[in-house]
Amino acid sequence: MARLRAPGGCPWDREQTHHSLRYYAVEEVYELIDAIETRDDAGMLEELGDLLLQVVFHAQMARERRRFDFEDVARVLADKLLARHPHVFGNRKARTPGQVLAQWHALKHAEKGHQRPSVTDGVPRHLPALMRAQEVQKKVARVGFDWADAAGVLDKIEEELRELRRELGRRRRRKVAEELGDLLFALVNLARFHRFDAEDLLNQCTKKFITRFRKIEAAFASRGRKLSEATLEEMETEWQKAKNKARGER
Repeated sequence: MARLRAPGGCPWDREQTHHSLRYYAVEEVYELIDAIETRDDAGMLEELGDLLLQVVFHAQMARERRRFDFEDVARVLADKLLARHPHVFGNRKARTPGQVLAQWHALKHAEKGHQRPSVTDGVPRHLPALMRAQEVQKKVARVGFDWADAAGVLDKIEEELRELRRELGRRRRRKVAEELGDLLFALVNLARFHRFDAEDLLNQCTKKFITRFRKIEAAFASRGRKLSEATLEEMETEWQKAKNKARGER
């Protein structure tokens, strides 16, 4: 990377900045997730390398600015792992994953609490919306701002749904958008309360929808018909067939 960034190196690599590269790391993470979910070891190998490239790239640019380098990145990570695992490298006790997680957050808060005036600080602004909502909810729950049980969350969802219905009837677009957001936030809270990942739930639902819709397309294609020529009722019939077939295969 130093050679690529040096005079006479690659014109594209030389003109990059931390800012211009910021979304490449996000893209590589999602490509890695795809490889993990499809259990593609060769894909994982490649995508881990691509993700590592982003680390190397940013470290090299920081080295050129005399701020830090790759060795510093690795050292800071190693120091953090040592500090956050005193039950392994020190004398503390933590026998369950839950105890480890609680200790991790306590140590993290002790390290950064003085730098962050709010418990909601530290959640990246550019996380996907569902993921960001769930992370914020987790943080406030750790200081006791949480529902006593799932029934309370369900009551909140029903309350938000009633408010949405009311605003839809009034046709106030700005308020409808606000109530839709409140309903989504409440649904994420229910997912978190039951220890589901809201982002993953919606991704799985979208994947299921795509699978079923492709079966509708295939059904009409087998008859030599275009989907645009079908009525909604005909498509709904094929949708129910695909849905029932999927249920029978479970």
